[in-house]
Amino acid sequence: KGTIAAGIVDGSQPLTLDKNMLQDTKISQQFSNVIQMMQMKKVFDQVSYKLIVHDLTSDKPYKKPSKLVNQLNENAKKHAVEVYINHYNDREALSLWDNDQKGLDEVINSMGYGYEGISKKIKIYRIENTDFITVEFESDSSTLSAYVVNTLCDEFIKYYYSLTRDNELKAINYLEPLLAQKKDSLNNSMIALRNFKIDHHVLNLNEQAKSLYSQMADFETRIELVQKEIEANEEALKNINQKFDNNDKPYVDKKLALLNKEILQTKQQMYQLQDEASKGNNPEKYQAKIDSLKNTLDNQLHLTTDRSATNPLTAKDNLIAQKLNLEVNLDLAKGSIKSLKDELRKLNIRFDSLVPNEAKIQAYEGNINVASQEYLEILKKFNQTNMAYSSSGQIKQIEMAMPGSPQPSKKMLLVAVSGVGSFVLCLLVLFILFYLDNSIQIAEELANKTNIPVLGFLPIINDAPLLSLNQLWELGNLDPRTKEFKNQLRSVRFEIEQEMAGAKLLVVTSLNSLEGKTFLAMSLASAYIMVNKKVLLIDGNFNDSAITQLAKPASYIEDVFNNRAYVPRPGYSNDVTILGNRGMDISLFEISTEESVKQKLEEIKEIFDVIIVESSSLNTLNQSKEWISVADKVISVFEANKTITPEEKLFIAYLKSLNQKFLGWVLNKSTNEFGGTRNNKRFFRKNNR
Repeated sequence: KGTIAAGIVDGSQPLTLDKNMLQDTKISQQFSNVIQMMQMKKVFDQVSYKLIVHDLTSDKPYKKPSKLVNQLNENAKKHAVEVYINHYNDREALSLWDNDQKGLDEVINSMGYGYEGISKKIKIYRIENTDFITVEFESDSSTLSAYVVNTLCDEFIKYYYSLTRDNELKAINYLEPLLAQKKDSLNNSMIALRNFKIDHHVLNLNEQAKSLYSQMADFETRIELVQKEIEANEEALKNINQKFDNNDKPYVDKKLALLNKEILQTKQQMYQLQDEASKGNNPEKYQAKIDSLKNTLDNQLHLTTDRSATNPLTAKDNLIAQKLNLEVNLDLAKGSIKSLKDELRKLNIRFDSLVPNEAKIQAYEGNINVASQEYLEILKKFNQTNMAYSSSGQIKQIEMAMPGSPQPSKKMLLVAVSGVGSFVLCLLVLFILFYLDNSIQIAEELANKTNIPVLGFLPIINDAPLLSLNQLWELGNLDPRTKEFKNQLRSVRFEIEQEMAGAKLLVVTSLNSLEGKTFLAMSLASAYIMVNKKVLLIDGNFNDSAITQLAKPASYIEDVFNNRAYVPRPGYSNDVTILGNRGMDISLFEISTEESVKQKLEEIKEIFDVIIVESSSLNTLNQSKEWISVADKVISVFEANKTITPEEKLFIAYLKSLNQKFLGWVLNKSTNEFGGTRNNKRFFRKNNR
């Protein structure tokens, strides 16, 4: 065997500078990759070429030449060696599409130097959690084993560096310009965003939007206050005007026309100053001038009041002064609200202009995020590849394989271990099958799983002669199987007779079809005949009238229950009287009413000792339940080696609900010699009642 240092966790290798970053799973994966790479056919082919070339050119081959090698002449050997060497140098496999190379591949395989021959005998594994990989090869020659191990290690190291180092270098050469390209793309996106902000005077778009929104809210509040002031002044003027009568208005209007000329000039100056102040251009400066003009306006209003000349109703001069005051305030308010609305409109325009800037900036920022993510991903891959290339472990063979003494053969030990293992495995499989098998095979299992008594069992009969009930009771029939069947049938008949307790009408049913109702009904009828009973067998299975098809009776229940025919009379001794059906899609109470059926059955009971009715299975629902409703007693057939399905559990619950009317089971087609016990079947009845 030989040993390779992988350089993955070895402290002497450069890769361990980053060993703290390596997780156990990553290290295990790297070792798995190395081992799988050593087992590649491409590496094994290199070993195969060297082995076959050595044996074809050396006087001391590792193996005795095969029959195919002995057939090669000198020219063929020379040609083969030349082809092998060329493929070895090119690291290529032989093409099986080429007939010549396919033949050379067969030569290699004939010597056991092919991929299959080497891979079956070589073992490559990591020594626990170390950095070392062991290579072992088993052959008849220790020299051959050492040569194969050393050659495989050497060829793998060459292949590993030719593959991994070249791939890593190609990856670095590919990622480096791509990384520069992504960096340029990121820088261009950032420059574009910067230029856009400079061109559109955007310092901080969010802060600008907040400032504009705050100013807009302030102007809306101011407009609301001025609007309220206008409404208040208009209401006050309206009240004052109502206090003047029509005779006063000419005097008031004439006086106002003379006095308002100077006032209008002052108000015009105030409007201009308010308009300038509302634009936000140094409002403190304009506010002082506005206050001065307002004082002037107040003085003018007082002067007009002092010089007013009205009609003899001079008591209303104060009202005129108030009216003039209110009109001035109203005009000022209307002028200011116009200025405020103009400024609010300008702010809205400025705010709206930020929306396209926001969308444009988001687009630039999105491009920057994408470019940044792409750049970081490429940078990460570039760093990883560069680190892997710079810190690749120096894989080398640290222990050469040397020829040694032959090891004892383990063939017999392996054969013995495999035999014992196969035996244990077979036992385990059989145990699992037995444990998971829920099928009912014996009467005791049926009684325990259903909690219903079992009256007996009938063994399975496969031979056609045993199906003839007339031959069954012949005295000369000494066949052991026939005798066993008769004994079990007699036992079932006896148990049923004990449970009937004088009742005459017995219905035979089952959970599903094809469980043996017909065979049991006919067998019971023949058994009752043997004890000198007058027996009537009624084919009540309208779905499968097998009794009618076998016996071809002269009377049918459709005619008897509808009074179109007489009740049949008992025949000769040892004969069963049979009442068939025409096999139509019909049920018992569809033939006649329930009362009529019961009356007819009472007439029949006066004639016969035992009336056995084969009904359909319980999965036919009312067709079987109608017969059960008019029966004195009911028994059910259960086929052995079957499991109880969820649907059948419902039928079993129905049978339990019949209470004393349901006598119990008859296990049919039993493959067990004693049906599960040698005791009398009363054992089941007593322990399950």
